[in-house]
Parts: sequence; structure tokens; C-alpha cells
Amino acid sequence: MLTRRILILLAAGGSLIMLAGAFGFQALGYPPCAMCLWQRWPHAAAIGVGAIALALPGRLLPLAGAAAAAATAGIGVYHTGVERDWWQGPTACTGGALGGGDLLSLDGPPLVLCDVVAWQFLTLSMASWNALGSLALVALWVMAARKS
Repeated sequence: MLTRRILILLAAGGSLIMLAGAFGFQALGYPPCAMCLWQRWPHAAAIGVGAIALALPGRLLPLAGAAAAAATAGIGVYHTGVERDWWQGPTACTGGALGGGDLLSLDGPPLVLCDVVAWQFLTLSMASWNALGSLALVALWVMAARKS
């Protein structure tokens, strides 16, 4: 039986695994774009919420975990749309950024564009996988809240 504690461990642990995966890809030579970094912060928050929720009763913390997972899922959907040209992304990290600045400069880190898919599996980018996985984590958090 899935108890509140087990559901919280699964949800927060899922965020920990997804965050570790993101850092793993970065270590393998896939530098994150700005939107990739945005998707990491809610996972970090969900991990912290999970640690506190294990010690305290109630529904508020699991619902906060669900909100964090929903936030990163939403950013992942938005990022997927930018990658697939469904809508325009932030000009600071998309092809629109190519119009200005000295792109040939060797003084800074390489420009990582948010609208370019760096890696994909089964035609889905990392942002898409983050969105799907995070939606599953939302479900776990809501189930934990219902057990409270």
C-alpha cells in the first residue's frame, strides 16, 4: 500500500533523480540553456518540501510539492513549444539573440540556445521528458496530500 510517506519519498526522490540526470547530462557535455536552468529550481524546491513533509503532518506541504512539480512541468511544456517553434521564446536565449552581440568572442561561455534541441530520445527533448516526468510527480504529490 502506498502510504503518505512512501508517496512523498517517491515524489521528492523523482525530483532528485531528474535533477541528478540534468547535472549528469551537463557533465557529459550538454550545457544547459537558460530555460533548462529554470526547470531545475522547482525540482530543488520539491526536494526540500519533501524533506520537511516527511517530518510534518498535513496536506499543505504535499500540495506545495505538487505546485513545484507543476511549475517545472509548465516550464518544460513552454520550453518544448519554443524548441518546436510553436511559439516564440525569450529573445535572450533563442535564435533571435543572434542578431546582436559579438558571437565570435572567446571571452565568455558558449551561447546555448533555448530553441535548439541538444538531445532527444523517442523524438522528445529533455524539456519534453521533464514535462512528462514532472506531471507524474504532480500526481504522486496530490496522492500524498489526499492521504494526509
